[in-house]
Amino acid sequence: MKIMNQKGQSMVVSVVFLTVLMGMAALVIDVGSWYRAHRAAQSTADASALAGAQALPDTSKATALANEYAGKNAGASPGVTGPQITFTRQGFETDTIQVTVTKPHPGFFAKLFGLSTVSVKGRATARAWNVSNVRGVAPITVNYKHPLLNCTRGSKPTCNPTFGVPTTLTLEDIHTSGGKDAAGAFGLINLDQNDPNPGANTLADWLLNGYPDYLPIGKYESATGANFNNSQFLSALDQQIGKELLFPVYRLLKGPGGNAMYDIIGWVGYVVTSYTTSGSAGVINGSFTRYVADGIPSEHGSGGGSEGLGVHKIELTN
Repeated sequence: MKIMNQKGQSMVVSVVFLTVLMGMAALVIDVGSWYRAHRAAQSTADASALAGAQALPDTSKATALANEYAGKNAGASPGVTGPQITFTRQGFETDTIQVTVTKPHPGFFAKLFGLSTVSVKGRATARAWNVSNVRGVAPITVNYKHPLLNCTRGSKPTCNPTFGVPTTLTLEDIHTSGGKDAAGAFGLINLDQNDPNPGANTLADWLLNGYPDYLPIGKYESATGANFNNSQFLSALDQQIGKELLFPVYRLLKGPGGNAMYDIIGWVGYVVTSYTTSGSAGVINGSFTRYVADGIPSEHGSGGGSEGLGVHKIELTN
């Protein structure tokens, strides 16, 4: 009986096996590399969408911010092309931004099989919600008649603030000024309606750390006494220089002295740059700013009167 020579067959099997093994190596190494590239592109898209959402509904500023942050994050992910940016409406006018970034990524072992590069994408959608309740409020009120707030008059005013422009808020103790309701005037507000007379330390803590609970718009009593001129409050104000604070905006101020009541219609961000106080009056210098709040989204996009004041809750929705 003739015995067949199997050496040639073994070589063929070995070559086939090595080819399959190399293909598996290409799959494991290259797919892992492409996955990391995708995560980098996704991080860029997330950061870009969140940045752009802060400026909504202003699509021009949102586009500029999205492009800026995509460029910054692309440093950690070279090769990312300029993002594709689109806007949609979910609850109110142009409240949603979608960003797509594309990054070409080379193959390594996969080049042996004709796959030299792939395009990985990151896609993110972020929404700016108007908020009905917010947390972190400071106890300083701003009159809606302030010229840079550009609010309409009436029972349900809307506002269109000018952000980033230096301005001065006039500080007055309403208890000594007879409840004057002047444009730009503000005083201290009692944020805890269960405490009829919060002390200086409490007001200073609210200024330094913000009120810890969610607050709705509505009527709030004034804080009695000229507490803005005591050492605790001024120390807290010193620590907040250059930082972004969240101030209540009021439409009406009714009642004398300790019975004064603020009608809060919304909230506005403000960066304090300096201040001066003298007796029962003074000024705070700074500028209004768009503010990303820890808040409860409003139903149907309604901010309960706070539309246009630039205070939003920003979230990724994808």
